[in-house]
Amino acid sequence: MLKKFDKKDEESGGGSNPFQHLEKSAVLQEARVFNETPINPRKCAHILTKILYLINQGEHLGTTEATEAFFAMTKLFQSNDPTLRRMCYLTIKEMSCIAEDVIIVTSSLTKDMTGKEDSYRGPAVRALCQITDSTMLQAIERYMKQAIVDKVPSVSSSALVSSLHLLKCSFDVVKRWVNEAQEAASSDNIMVQYHALGLLYHVRRNDRLAVNKMIGKFTRHGLKSPFAYCMMIRVASKQLEEEDSSHGSPLFDFIESCLRNKHEMVVYEAASAIVNLPGCSAKELAPAVSVLQLFCSSPKAALRYAAVRTLNKVAMKHPSAVTACNLDLENLVTDSNRSIATLAITTLLKTGSESSIDRLMKQISSFMSEISDEFKVVVVQAISALCQKYPRKHAVLMNFLFTMLREEGGFEYKRAIVDCIISIIEENSESKETGLSHLCEFIEDCEFTVLATRILHLLGQEGPKTNNPSKYIRFIYNRVVLEHEEVRAGAVSALAKFGAQNEEMLPSILVLLKRCVMDDDNEVRDRATFYLNVLEQKQKALNASYILNGLTVSIPGLERALQQYTLEPSEKPFDLKSVPLATTPMAEQRAESTPIATVKQPEKVAATRQEIFQEQLAAVPEFRGLGPLFKSSPEPVALTESETEYVIRCTKHTFTDHMVFQFDCTNTLNDQTLENVTVQMEATEAYEVVCYVPARSLPYNQPGTCYTLVALPKEDPTAVACTFSCMMKFTVKDCDPTTGETDDEGYEDEYVLEDLEVTVADHIQKVMKLNFEAAWDEVGDEFEKEETFTLSTIKTLEEAVGNIVKFLGMHACERSDRVPDNKNTHTLLLAGVFRGGHDVLVRSRLLLLDTVTMQVTARSSEELPVDIILASVG
Repeated sequence: MLKKFDKKDEESGGGSNPFQHLEKSAVLQEARVFNETPINPRKCAHILTKILYLINQGEHLGTTEATEAFFAMTKLFQSNDPTLRRMCYLTIKEMSCIAEDVIIVTSSLTKDMTGKEDSYRGPAVRALCQITDSTMLQAIERYMKQAIVDKVPSVSSSALVSSLHLLKCSFDVVKRWVNEAQEAASSDNIMVQYHALGLLYHVRRNDRLAVNKMIGKFTRHGLKSPFAYCMMIRVASKQLEEEDSSHGSPLFDFIESCLRNKHEMVVYEAASAIVNLPGCSAKELAPAVSVLQLFCSSPKAALRYAAVRTLNKVAMKHPSAVTACNLDLENLVTDSNRSIATLAITTLLKTGSESSIDRLMKQISSFMSEISDEFKVVVVQAISALCQKYPRKHAVLMNFLFTMLREEGGFEYKRAIVDCIISIIEENSESKETGLSHLCEFIEDCEFTVLATRILHLLGQEGPKTNNPSKYIRFIYNRVVLEHEEVRAGAVSALAKFGAQNEEMLPSILVLLKRCVMDDDNEVRDRATFYLNVLEQKQKALNASYILNGLTVSIPGLERALQQYTLEPSEKPFDLKSVPLATTPMAEQRAESTPIATVKQPEKVAATRQEIFQEQLAAVPEFRGLGPLFKSSPEPVALTESETEYVIRCTKHTFTDHMVFQFDCTNTLNDQTLENVTVQMEATEAYEVVCYVPARSLPYNQPGTCYTLVALPKEDPTAVACTFSCMMKFTVKDCDPTTGETDDEGYEDEYVLEDLEVTVADHIQKVMKLNFEAAWDEVGDEFEKEETFTLSTIKTLEEAVGNIVKFLGMHACERSDRVPDNKNTHTLLLAGVFRGGHDVLVRSRLLLLDTVTMQVTARSSEELPVDIILASVG
């Protein structure tokens, strides 16, 4: 008898789940009913359902109580009730990993598996394989082989799927069932064929040739199962990816032939596989795109969604290939399914022409409020790509984004819009004032601290450079009055940046900062006091160093260095040059970090790569007097091929007056042990080798490290670019490959390595200056030098910019590494720190005629870095 629930019960959730308030102890108590005779099938099945519910809800059953319930349940095999028997199989599978001695039911399951009741046989196979381990598998091997080729599809499928699970623990045994699986693969039943092919593939997956033969065999004779076709397509596309080829391959021809299959799922799977293959040309994509275009007009919503979602992916890499589908996509813009409509519009935004943007924006606006945040983010990403493609349309796109920003939405959605507006501002100078005005209005009601502080940071960075900077001050100071401490602190920093760059506004800024000194929060008070004192000095160098560009050290590194300084008292003052540098200034690090409120609890910060190297090198006695580590090369340089008998990789470590070359060595010969391994180096310039630190022993396949210490040139300090010839010297001892024990005294040997280059980039650390002009003024022109060069082999400005940035190893500031289209002049602004902690700045003016002419102006606080840069470029 069914209980009737009214609508009120349904809405409140009352009565919708009869197992909602089950207690484990009460259910296990009920399980004693299993021991009663005669067995009550209906009651017992209900109790088994409760036990399964508890297990699937994550309720923990102890081993003892699970075993007791399991043994009681085994008595239910005396009943022939089909429902109860099926529940027993399910319970055995769920409790097999909790209860002990579950193999006691093996004989009962084997009996059901080989019995005449077809409805028992399949589930019995699944349950039996769940409780069988590798030692018992051979006892039921004969039954499993028979079950795989059974004429009843459910039994055959059960055996095949169970075999797949058994592969993990008993691969060699299951491998012997391949002949039976081959027979099952020719079954007329679509699921049996699918499962059989799955088993055959997983048995052969590590043998590429066997997999290719299998695909060839089954695709030649045709498959009856659409599921099997889908699996073969996936296997074929995986093979193509591994072979890194598609054009003209039989596997690709097979996938393409599936585009003409009678089953829609196969056709879609083939189209999806083709568009996801790496390196596919537009010609190879064309048939897949045509199929997806047909699906766009399908009456089935699932097919339309699949087609437009896949076309959306194609449009990211090959927008021209999707252009032919634009008419069909436009028809989907009015689709009743909003997910389909959103994907259609975002695809059109990626492929449409500049003239269609206004119309598309109006269509999007009509239903933006009806779609989820997830799809709104997709729209925003599409608009972001469109801004880069059609910069003249930034006004229309910016207005649309601002409308979206004012509507309700979650953090990820709002962050995507803010990111998009900021990227438009950075890419297009004409849109700067409009974008900043929109963001100012947004922070008036912004509920997300991270976004508010980020926008305030942007206002402080870009606002002073606008035509009317004073209009932003009201928005910023409102945050000091109305917001909580994290946002107030960000607002104070933004105000200080206006005062540092605009003398007319400075008196007003000082008045506002004096008010902030009385704030309730320590962070806000400290910032206001600090900035107030700096601005009152009215010195450009101080403003640049402490407000506009800030410190360029790593915050975690500074924290560790200060802590170490307090633990080991010293008469010497704390030296900032001992702190590792960061590629982003401290202000930027703070703006991008978690809000202050969430960082109140001290956390252990992971050590950086350079700090790990510094600790390792400090442990070597020969290196203790070298001072702080200035820079380590970002990637190790390979000095041998990866297949050679010895594999050597070098990491370059730069100190103030020395360089340490760290050689990570691996011996790949199992019948040799190397001892006292060193890498002897000879320089083309005035570098002097100070000492070698050998790797004492290098057994087979165990990495070891040796070092070479060199002093930098003193007679000609500008000659930093150098090529070292390298020779590995060592003692070889033959050894037993099995035990590793050496059996002789050994002999001296040597091995020639590739040459190793040291460039000017190894002596300069990248740092970013948010305000390059302020940094340029701060350094001053005392050690400024200028020269003009012709880059005869370079034909484009983009190539010249890329080569200069890479060669000097400096950071391109204010996005100056991006060359505008159709320009024949460009200015590249570079910032870095020379070893020893000296700031070095380069302004490079480029002119493109037949070749590229470059005028380089370099400034530094010392003369040597300037001389080195001009000498290396020359």
